Amino acid sequence: MALLRRTSPEAVSAFHSGGYSIISATAARLKMPKDSRAYVSSTSSSHHMSSEAISSETHHQVSSSKDGRNKIQQRTNRILSGVQPTGSLHLGNYLGAIRQWVDFQNNNDLPTVEEREDGSILQVTNENFFCVVDLHAITMPHDPVELSESTLASAALYLAAGIDPQKSKIFVQSHVPAHSEMAWLLNCVTPMNWLERMIQFKEKARKQGGQSVGVGLFTYPVLMAADILLYQANRVPVGEDQRQHLELARDIVRRFNDQYCRGNAFKKRCKEAGIPSRPVFTDPEAMIVKEGGTARIMSLTDGTSKMSKSDPNDGSRINILDSPSEIRDKIKRCKTDVIVGLEWDNPDRPEATNLLNIYLAVSPPGRTREDILGEVKDLSWGTFKPLLADAVVAHLEPIQQRYYEVRGDNTYLSSVLKEGADAANEIASKTLEAAKTAMGFTPRPN
Repeated sequence: MALLRRTSPEAVSAFHSGGYSIISATAARLKMPKDSRAYVSSTSSSHHMSSEAISSETHHQVSSSKDGRNKIQQRTNRILSGVQPTGSLHLGNYLGAIRQWVDFQNNNDLPTVEEREDGSILQVTNENFFCVVDLHAITMPHDPVELSESTLASAALYLAAGIDPQKSKIFVQSHVPAHSEMAWLLNCVTPMNWLERMIQFKEKARKQGGQSVGVGLFTYPVLMAADILLYQANRVPVGEDQRQHLELARDIVRRFNDQYCRGNAFKKRCKEAGIPSRPVFTDPEAMIVKEGGTARIMSLTDGTSKMSKSDPNDGSRINILDSPSEIRDKIKRCKTDVIVGLEWDNPDRPEATNLLNIYLAVSPPGRTREDILGEVKDLSWGTFKPLLADAVVAHLEPIQQRYYEVRGDNTYLSSVLKEGADAANEIASKTLEAAKTAMGFTPRPN
């Protein structure tokens, strides 16, 4: 058997929006190699409610020789991540999420083959799903025309940034009906007072003005739970600020499994449906993570606030599709201080740290903070800003070129999205049908 590259035995997924992201991953149910490590992507946003973590499902198949030796156990790790299509995707979305998806896709495209201590063989393959989470985009007032175009633009940008349809599936969340149907089922078992405790709802409702808040904003955490549970994640790395949402998902799992997945009647329904009589949902555990990898990209007008699609000031962000002149103008006008010279991690100079982080992130691979600092530490802002603008323009130019090629070919883009939706629907519908069986719905006649 050929020796193939070793990859992480955990599947990872994340959802990012203009301000909210969490990551989910399945825990390996087998003994992990000592040198294995989980891949955790850094978030690009956190204070907005919108999209969510979806998860990963692990499948096992075992075969062995007649004498019981050389068992081969196969496992499929499923990675699912997404960004909400509200407004234009910006540099923070790209560096904090999409570029890391591309790295994970390209670095984990081969199966892992491991010989375990008992002599058996573990083969792990990865499946990648990248989603445009449009259902979360309508929890706030939106323009239908803009939503449609933003959805297609987001998908095209995934492809332009390097997501390869030969290695990964790209789909639109609303193209997989199981997401919204599962959310309704879970809404019906979730007490209102659980949702009333959600801090982000209170913050968002206060900003929007109370009476104008839609029900979707109140119940969106249930849709988030549905997304997680459809793909059977049992470990979900999240930031500390998102623990509350995961705890809600855990409460929903326990309530559902306790109410509908017990007793002989449940077993009988499962037998008639031809599915295992085990609890429908896996209880996901929180894995609180600190940010790592790419530094968080902050606003150009306030180095203490994250770059956000929802900021009414377009000058606060660099959109991936901004023209070179727009990028140069935004960087020229961005907030700085009066101190000559640049430095990292001075709490009194957040804008310096942010612009240095951007410069490092868009520089050629291999450059380090020390290397960058040696180049620019004595420069004035007037000298550094053109260098930064040139680097950002050069980094985004091939992505923009590829984007316009993809966006101009509707037949190709539609075929990619259909293939992705078909693959995701095959997975999600199995969990949905198990949930409906547990709740006692009459099966649809064949």
